[in-house]
Amino acid sequence: MYQDKGNDVEKSNGSNISEKRSQLIEDYGQITLANNKYRQKIHLLNIIGEIEGHENLGINTKTSKYEHILPQLAAVEDNENIDGLMVLLNTVGGDVEAGLAIAEMIASLSKPKVCLVLGGGHSIGVPLAVSGDVTYIVPTATMVVHPIRFNDTVLGVKQNFEYIERMQDRIIDFTSNHSSISEDDFKSLMFNTTELTKDIGTMLVGADAVEKGIIDRVGGINSALNCLYDLINEKKNSKMNQYENY
Repeated sequence: MYQDKGNDVEKSNGSNISEKRSQLIEDYGQITLANNKYRQKIHLLNIIGEIEGHENLGINTKTSKYEHILPQLAAVEDNENIDGLMVLLNTVGGDVEAGLAIAEMIASLSKPKVCLVLGGGHSIGVPLAVSGDVTYIVPTATMVVHPIRFNDTVLGVKQNFEYIERMQDRIIDFTSNHSSISEDDFKSLMFNTTELTKDIGTMLVGADAVEKGIIDRVGGINSALNCLYDLINEKKNSKMNQYENY
């Protein structure tokens, strides 16, 4: 009996692709979106839980590992088939150096990128949230701005406090350079002693983050994706105009 092996191969390939996509989502929180009206390929990066740095966290802790995310971002930059990056952010914060490394990588991409804060963008999540070309926050999401905390023993010597201050300056510099908030205004939020009961700092909800100049716009995934499509189209049109004028 005649068998249509071509259809079998096609079904098998389709099944393999679907399994790979599911595995990528499960392992790394990543997927490529390509079924939009512009046929643009968007790499979706999910940064959730706690940003894991040089030390492994407990097995019951949701983490985003910088050793997973940095190669993904390098691959996005290197892949000419990827048109843009969408970052979904819901993090409690975590390792400062790892968070800043990821934020710097996102900010330095030549591809258009949009960040969307969902749930929370706390602590080192603030620099991550502002690393896109355009940033969004949903109305109910929160962002907590506070000084650097240490869980380990800290020696009470002048050099240690200077080191902590320099680390905080890195966060302040990055945030103010990639958003509309000034350094002084950001510091006032960071060292606010009148709001949090067990800490110093400030909690911003949705539109508050936009009003303070940290985030650009209030909106959800539809607004963020449409903005990214527009950024990609603008870049492509700009390139076409350059070729025409050459």
